[in-house]
Amino acid sequence: MPTALVTGAAGFIGYHVCEQLISNGYDVVGLDAMTDYYEVSLKEARHARLESEKFTFIKGYVEERDLLMGLFETHKFDLVIHLAAQAGVRYSIDNPRSYLESNIGGTFELLEAARAYPPRHMLLASTSSAYGANTVMPYVENVRADHQMSFYAATKKATEAMAHSYAHLYDLPITMFRFFTVYGPWGRPDMALFKFTKAILEGGSIDVYNNGDMSRDFTYIGDLVSALIRLIDVLPERGSAPAGETDSLSPVAPFRVLNIGNSSPTLLMDFISAIELATERKATCNMMPMQAGDVPATWADATLLTQLVGEIPHTKVPEGVAKFVNWYRDYYKC
Repeated sequence: MPTALVTGAAGFIGYHVCEQLISNGYDVVGLDAMTDYYEVSLKEARHARLESEKFTFIKGYVEERDLLMGLFETHKFDLVIHLAAQAGVRYSIDNPRSYLESNIGGTFELLEAARAYPPRHMLLASTSSAYGANTVMPYVENVRADHQMSFYAATKKATEAMAHSYAHLYDLPITMFRFFTVYGPWGRPDMALFKFTKAILEGGSIDVYNNGDMSRDFTYIGDLVSALIRLIDVLPERGSAPAGETDSLSPVAPFRVLNIGNSSPTLLMDFISAIELATERKATCNMMPMQAGDVPATWADATLLTQLVGEIPHTKVPEGVAKFVNWYRDYYKC
């Protein structure tokens, strides 16, 4: 059976990706450092659900020298899905070195291992934050994205450039994904949906930035995983014809950047209303100014994704939020 490496396997997205790959017959090697950026018990609970003869767990940091090289040598991976990263825009202001080490250093170690033991396809996570100060929406993959607003975004944009250079030099098929505000069951405690749900159910207040004048292209986790799985067999090929006039396919490398989003931005206050509906509680909002490094809106153009894999599910925000709230209540017994 094909063997896949998933970095960040105990993370929110990584857990769901591993679960689907195993269901599809892959042998999966999952790498995760189990850092304490948020509660480790949640990562451990995700990991416990993956335990099977089809899943091998390795605890370690992606930036650890020679760790990935050894894994690539041993397993000769057919597929690599790189999701390990230090996440979070706001935390990057306080602790930028962790982003340098994990995001840039870790991606370098991954690319070096892939150069020595090339997989069939590498899928690497980027972020919608890479679009930075761009105000023309929806965001299209082939527009310039040169003005990142946070160090987190800067490190992810740097990994795109690094990956392109390796794709060009060593003919490594690489697809980069710019994710748009992913949410759903088993989500991260530092994300708005988790924080808002927790506060509302506990009778606390929530901090609403930019006085609520924000919108996000909230993307349900199941929709994202569906897109990733379909894209496994869509390899970018050097010199092939673009899928359309907005295709980001490189002219000099088997490399492409793709948006994965819901293609439908939701106002923050409407998102909060969906949480209120699902929890049957009213939120107490603390209206706050915009935080440093943040952007007022995101909106994905998913035309290229649709051209490559066809239509993917687009879960409506009220439905996705309700699924998260149901999971949260069950997991925390509240």
